[in-house]
Amino acid sequence: MTFDPETAAFLIAGPVRIHPRVLRAMSFSSVNHRGDYFHQRVGEIREMLPMLFGAPGHHAILSGSGTSGLEATYSALLRPEDRVIVLSNGNFGERGDEIARRYSDHVTTLSAPWGHPVPLESLAGELEKGNVRAVVTVHNETSAGFANDLAAIAPLVRRSGALFLVDGISSVAGLPVHLQEWGIDGIVTGSQKGLAAPAGLALVHLSDRAFAEVRPRTHYLDLAAHFKFLEKNDTPWTPAIPLFLALHEALLMLREEGLEARLARTHALAEATRAGVDALGLELFAERRYASNTVSAIKIPGGMDDASVRKVLLNTYNVEVQGGQGEYKGKIFRIGHMGITSWGDLLLCFAGLERILGKAGRGKSPGAALAAIESRMP
Repeated sequence: MTFDPETAAFLIAGPVRIHPRVLRAMSFSSVNHRGDYFHQRVGEIREMLPMLFGAPGHHAILSGSGTSGLEATYSALLRPEDRVIVLSNGNFGERGDEIARRYSDHVTTLSAPWGHPVPLESLAGELEKGNVRAVVTVHNETSAGFANDLAAIAPLVRRSGALFLVDGISSVAGLPVHLQEWGIDGIVTGSQKGLAAPAGLALVHLSDRAFAEVRPRTHYLDLAAHFKFLEKNDTPWTPAIPLFLALHEALLMLREEGLEARLARTHALAEATRAGVDALGLELFAERRYASNTVSAIKIPGGMDDASVRKVLLNTYNVEVQGGQGEYKGKIFRIGHMGITSWGDLLLCFAGLERILGKAGRGKSPGAALAAIESRMP
């Protein structure tokens, strides 16, 4: 058997598998982006955004990847003279640091090894120095299968008076995100993760406080213009029309399922994945209490080749998972379980992994991983 993308169990850390309903919406005939039909769809999208983010606020939708939303947000809220603290403990924390440095000349980076939390005392010490404009962090690090504890970080940021800016690209609609409780002033997500829509749109949510501080320093990514036009169910520039139509359908599907139900299902799939990992005798990369619910990073057993394992999964079992990034390339592999991932996808993946490990003489109790997953199925 060879890999068939149309029927595969697609379990990478994003983009994720797209439902046929969403694909059909994307294939709709061309429409006038200044016409009534498109404006009506955008209006319906706008009405569903508070449901997605779990709170009312100021919203923008940009034709571009999640990174475009981060750059739009940081460029609108950070000034060269501002002091900014960036928390970095993964590939996307490093990316956030790079973007912040484009717009502030006074960035302090608090780093930890990938998959480990930045010590809270380090953040508290930097905040006590005062005059901090913003704290920037990633909620969910898909590079390490790790979720930062925003509930623990938030009180420190709130007491300091700094803006709290969060990369939620792989956490919104995948992990609980309590914007108001945690005092998050700006969060960005991407269409291709928990929402299970095609890649190519960035969605931005700002609090009232952050909205009042917007001073754009770019043209295409001018958040003020995007806010203004979205209020009229429009976009300032020509949008990626098929992606907007797909986003509309993906939001309808999320509303039908219910945000809390999707979060619960994603959590259940994550717990089952972790149980399967244990049953195979493998080890998570991140400390378990910080393990992400949207993607699991798993250490490759010594003596086995990550690329070969993933190739067999792909070409023999029609299951696609993802390798590591940066210095962890070849050392870990990652299984995504967000969006519309199903229990069948997970069972097929672990059946393949169990078979591969068994043939390599590393198998444990045959069927134990599948039994562990099945025991957690509803």
